[in-house]
Amino acid sequence: MKNVDDLIESAAELADRGLSKGEIADELNVSRETASWLVERSDATPQPTSQPSQTIDGETGPQDIHVDWSAIGRDSKRMQFVASAMADLLAKHGEDVDLTIGIEKAGGPIAMLIARELETDLGTYTPAKHQWEEGDLEDLGGTFSRNFAAIRDRECYIVDDTITSGTTMRETVEAIRSEGGEPLACVVLADKQGLDEIDGVPVYSLLQVISVGQDE
Repeated sequence: MKNVDDLIESAAELADRGLSKGEIADELNVSRETASWLVERSDATPQPTSQPSQTIDGETGPQDIHVDWSAIGRDSKRMQFVASAMADLLAKHGEDVDLTIGIEKAGGPIAMLIARELETDLGTYTPAKHQWEEGDLEDLGGTFSRNFAAIRDRECYIVDDTITSGTTMRETVEAIRSEGGEPLACVVLADKQGLDEIDGVPVYSLLQVISVGQDE
């Protein structure tokens, strides 16, 4: 994926397949506002968003950074190498943690490899944004899959592929705590916000991708 036009085409294809705008945001590793703008622009009806904007092909859109890590994701050996590096970032928290939670969709496969590396159980969380089309996320709710390990008052790690705004990671931290669990650390491939912690939980990333510029 080389440019914005490719992103718009991909957003349109995903929308045609019936994915929600929240799911499209997850697939393209962009914010919900950016996903909404991409889908709307594919119909030639761009709408204003609440994010800072930039001019693309004469139109104003959200300021965001697209992270394409498909070169890693499509190869199991590369995925294992990256997961080992991410696991190493978490290892400093000791050997008592016995649960790794992956945020669906992309965080699930990475969490599985990290759980194997750290010899923990595996759980998954589907965030509210997967149901999101428009409006407030607080009206929606995420879920833990019953096909994997339960929280059961356990300490755990949280794994995802990217942090865009931090909303999904914060939601997951809160959901784990509401189940009586204690998240000790979060880890991602790329962090677009440069976060050190979320609600008191340290955040680690292999890459911090920070936009440098100024509004005109």
